[in-house]
This record gives sequence, C-alpha cells and structure tokens, in this order.
Amino acid sequence: MLLGKKIVVVMPAYNAEKTLPKTVEELPREIVDEVILVDDCSADRTVQAAAELNLKVFAHDLNHGYGRNQKTCYREALKSGGDIVIMVHPDYQYDPRLVLPMAGMIASGTYDVVIASRILGGGALTGGMPRYKYFFNRCLTLFQNLAMGCKLSEYHTGYRAFSREVLRSLPLEENSDDFVFDNQMLAQAVYFNYRVGEISCPAKYFPEASSIGFLPSVRYGLGVLATTTAYFLQKRNWADFRIFGAKGRTLEGAYYREVAAGRTCESMQHGA
Repeated sequence: MLLGKKIVVVMPAYNAEKTLPKTVEELPREIVDEVILVDDCSADRTVQAAAELNLKVFAHDLNHGYGRNQKTCYREALKSGGDIVIMVHPDYQYDPRLVLPMAGMIASGTYDVVIASRILGGGALTGGMPRYKYFFNRCLTLFQNLAMGCKLSEYHTGYRAFSREVLRSLPLEENSDDFVFDNQMLAQAVYFNYRVGEISCPAKYFPEASSIGFLPSVRYGLGVLATTTAYFLQKRNWADFRIFGAKGRTLEGAYYREVAAGRTCESMQHGA
C-alpha cells in the first residue's frame, strides 16, 4: 500500500524465464501488494518460473499479441482491486525500483498516468538503444507533440503507471492487439484529458531483453502515424473513431485462464 492505495504490478510476458527472477527481485515489495503476470503462450518456462516466485499467473490460450496481453493485465488488476497499476516488462530492460516514485506520483493525486521516459536524462543511446530506433523515436515524438499539443519527451516507452479510473474508463478494447496498443492507450489518456507525468528511466538493451525487429518497428511507426492522425481529426470533429469515442468498448472478454505451476500453453489448448 502507498498512501492508502493498493499497488498492483502487471507483467505482460513472452519467453521471459531468464530475466523474470531479477526483475521481480528488484521490485519495491514494501509498497507492492500484488504482482500479476500474463503469459502470451511462451515457448519457455515463464509460467512455471512465475509460479515459483509466487506471482499470480494467467496464461493465454494462444499467442494473441502484446496489446491483448496488456488488456488481460489491466482487466485482472482491476478485478484484484488495484488502485494504482504499474506495467513492468519482465525482461529487465527497465529499472523495477522506479515503481515506487511512479506510484507515488499517482497516489499523491499529482498525475493520473506516469510514463518512465528513456529520453529524459539522455541515457537511451548509452543504454544500447539502436540508433535507428532512437531516430524514429524522436521523429515520431515530435510529430505527436505537434499534432496533439503536448510536450512529452517520448510516447513509446513500455514502462507505465495508471490510476484505477484511467483503466476503467478508457475504451481499451477498441485498441490493437499488437505493439501499437501502447501508443493508442497514451493518446487516449491525453484525449480524455487525464494528467500525464514523466520520470527519467535508464534502459538496458541486451540479448535476453525483448525487442521488436526492423519490420515490426516500421509497422509500429505507421500505426503511430495513423493513431495521431485519428486523434487530430477527432479533436476537430472532422471524423469519429471508436478508439476515441465515449461509447467505445472498455475491458471485457475471456480468452485466458488462471493457471497453476506446470501448466503449459499446449496443455491448456487440449484441456489437460
């Protein structure tokens, strides 16, 4: 608990067996009340490793994608009564210890959403971010700031914290099941006038850390452009997009189940 708020950490996982223990070890457990891991049909022992660490584990019946994984994460965090929900990638790319200040920025009532920026502090390149990703990060961020009237240092970090109200109200079911979900969700938060804060966060790039390749990065970039264009048009009442609609679908659906140690994606599909 922090200032009377229940803190839930969610981890969207895919083949994170090797890095999960270190990530969990560095979480500030003095304020984290629950850790929920959602496995997107990994090929390794991610589910078993999470169970051995006493995490609450859910597994998808198929590999549904990063965006769908987050939908499951946030749905289960809300069911568990989380007041503040922080998404931490289990690949140890971001510093888990920053959960404390990120949660504090929301628990204090200062912000509704907090993102951990790799750009603030200038450590992205020294941490190993590929130069082409850094270049496109800066270009896309500039485009979004101009189109959306914001001054964020980046829109593309995977380390985020949300208040319960944000997760309950945003039409997250209208978003993609792919990587662009991250960008759509942040654009929605801005569109619906939630307060977004930033904190500087070093990031590490190494072989075990998850990272999308060049072609998926291109698809992501095109998705960002489409999301920003939709935002721009909707703000001016020139178009109507469901991801920014007041009647858009909030979290729903059931395509996964809670699992015990030893269960695999394959055994789930066959009802074992």
